[in-house]
Amino acid sequence: MSRQREEPSFVNPLRQLWCRAYQTAFRIALPVLPYTEPQILGSVEGVTPVFAAKGITSALLVTDPVIARLGLTRGLEESLAAAGIRVSVYSKTVANPTVDNVEEAAALFSESGCQAIIGFGGGSAMDCAKGVGARVAQPLKPVNKMRGLLRVHRRLPLLVAVPTTAGTGSEVTLAAVITDSATHHKYPINDFVLIPRYAVHDPRLTLGLPASITATTGMDALTHAVEAYIGRSTNAYTRAAAVEAVRLIHDNLYQAYAHGDDEEARRNMLTAAYKAGIAFTRSYVGYVHGIAHSLGGRYGTPHGLANAVILPHVLRAYGAAAEPKLAKLAQAAGIGQTGADFIGWVEGMNARMGIPEHLDCIREEDIPAMAAFADAESNPLYPVPVLWDAAELAHMYRVVAGYAPACALA
Repeated sequence: MSRQREEPSFVNPLRQLWCRAYQTAFRIALPVLPYTEPQILGSVEGVTPVFAAKGITSALLVTDPVIARLGLTRGLEESLAAAGIRVSVYSKTVANPTVDNVEEAAALFSESGCQAIIGFGGGSAMDCAKGVGARVAQPLKPVNKMRGLLRVHRRLPLLVAVPTTAGTGSEVTLAAVITDSATHHKYPINDFVLIPRYAVHDPRLTLGLPASITATTGMDALTHAVEAYIGRSTNAYTRAAAVEAVRLIHDNLYQAYAHGDDEEARRNMLTAAYKAGIAFTRSYVGYVHGIAHSLGGRYGTPHGLANAVILPHVLRAYGAAAEPKLAKLAQAAGIGQTGADFIGWVEGMNARMGIPEHLDCIREEDIPAMAAFADAESNPLYPVPVLWDAAELAHMYRVVAGYAPACALA
């Protein structure tokens, strides 16, 4: 049965007060915080004149093995080489980038005398590139000492993001999510200096994206927009960005999934991911991400897949606390009139694109530790509609795994 309360009774009242006070302080400060947005370049060829104008003669390109094998970076490498700009390539980034990835790439940056960093790929490559920039800026500070909020402080080398998926929005966010290689714990580093100064939106790079990746990265972008919109730290700018992202995803994701060569749909999805990134880097995310990060760290579950599966379960569990805002999103996107309509559309999109309803990788013995990690990551930072503690988060893991009944916790 649904418990129609603003906050769950399991959360200590003093902790509720602390979390909401912390979130209120950030909401009040939102208009004056030093957020920036990257300058958008319409093609990869636009990177070369930027580097030439800034006197960059050597750059590190961070990507992953699949992108490297497909040769997607070749055009940029050749363009830079023709202008006399040396490129060192780090292509070992894994799906959930690790501290080891960051350290190896940072060492290559230093050994090669690089002056700029290019993150080329999905969110993993861009997050790894941000981590490299942080280590270069703070050579005496280990990655785990920069986890959390505003612990990098120093300006990074020139950072360019080249997304090849339309999902993470990492090209506009202040976050890099890194996995501890030893403990498999996944955590965010958040600092304004991590926002790239340039971003390339070239839909040609996404035309060959497999349908399954198109689906999960698109639902990742949707999760960013929805969690930002229904949270309690929004303003008119972030709400408008989130609504535009949801509209674009509603109108273009399935088209891009079913017709991967549709350049207009691909371009619109890049814009959607970017708008969702604007929304959540300012207004934050919620428990979907807290749970997804722990699954990525523990089992290597791809982030977009985890978000896609978790999203409808968490939205349903928020109950009445999220209903009015979900209804507004449903109406704005032409989905329906109610929050239930919106959740139904999310589930329908997952089903149409072959995304499972549950994740069978979750082991019961791992849930207490993962729930504790999700609790520590999410509270008090994420301005969620309803506050949950580790016990309620543990229940949500069981719902996502498919062996606990879904019910509203609000």
